[in-house]
Amino acid sequence: MFYREAGDFKTSYSDDAQTFPIKFDRYRYYFVLIVAFGLIPLLINDYWEKSVLVPFLVFSIAALGLNILTGYCGQVSLGTGGFMAVGAYACYKLMTAFPDLNIFFVVLLSGGVTALVGAAFGLPSLRIKGFYLAVATLAAQFFLVWLFNKVPWFFNYSATGQISAPERTVFGFAVTGPNAAPWATYLFCLSFVFLLAWLARNLTRGRTGRQWMAIRDMDIAAEIIGVNPLVAKLTAFATSSFYVGVAGALFFSVYLGAVEPTEAFGINQSFLVLFMIIIGGLGSVFGSFIGAGFMILLPVLLKNLMVGGMGWSTTIATHTEFVVVGGLIIFFLIVEPHGLAQLWRLGKEKLRLWPFPH
Repeated sequence: MFYREAGDFKTSYSDDAQTFPIKFDRYRYYFVLIVAFGLIPLLINDYWEKSVLVPFLVFSIAALGLNILTGYCGQVSLGTGGFMAVGAYACYKLMTAFPDLNIFFVVLLSGGVTALVGAAFGLPSLRIKGFYLAVATLAAQFFLVWLFNKVPWFFNYSATGQISAPERTVFGFAVTGPNAAPWATYLFCLSFVFLLAWLARNLTRGRTGRQWMAIRDMDIAAEIIGVNPLVAKLTAFATSSFYVGVAGALFFSVYLGAVEPTEAFGINQSFLVLFMIIIGGLGSVFGSFIGAGFMILLPVLLKNLMVGGMGWSTTIATHTEFVVVGGLIIFFLIVEPHGLAQLWRLGKEKLRLWPFPH
């Protein structure tokens, strides 16, 4: 059948500890990487870059970050938009203060700054949890957006309060600014997605990930068996914020090029990323990508179908999107709390056992 593991034996611990120990999975991901890095850059155009591929890649990183915190460590956060703003403004300040610094390192350093800010705002998680932690992170969301909107130093005393990304190149090709080619911005974002997804996969399967999941399942029992709640929660907040900060830096510098904090990083962004991991699947790296793809593609499909095909107004299409997303969130919370990733796992289980009864 299509998905069988018969005869796929391991003869060493290193083989069994591979990122993808099942041979079929490895070949499938190799194929995806070949298509993503080798084929899509040859076919991409402005529409696919701006409407589908680059936002999908950027929000995949943000969903990965939130999934590490909420899905793996069990700490609820509604401040994703604010932490994306930290990454964006850190990227802007670094780009303007150090014009000769490579944009790749600028994005990584922006994630590092966001990690420090996230760890600071994660301190309340040592005392509070659940709904109260969600309210605390929501307060961080509003405070950070207010800070970037009211303190002129962050936007270099611009009269409009807007920040714009100057042009930066990688290997001589522009990846930010108006002259950036679609394939260049796509490959630049894809490189970060590949590196950070590989890192998240290995982190969640290692000692750190097991500590996060122990805190998520029962923090008191985790502390009894030797897990340090302080270290586990703060590393989860820092790692999650690093991912979200990288996503914010790419969102500002590569995708939009110019942002204003209230509009670009409002509470809607926080809920959008939260919906991604709920629909895709909490505690799943693959689920972060499914959820991001679903939430990015759904508005595009609805607008093309309703506005372009049926002649409806964009307002009706937007409201329909809200209804569909809300209904799906209720459906997944009741019927399948682990999201689309769990449906994918169940499908693989059925393929393993077919045609035998379950």
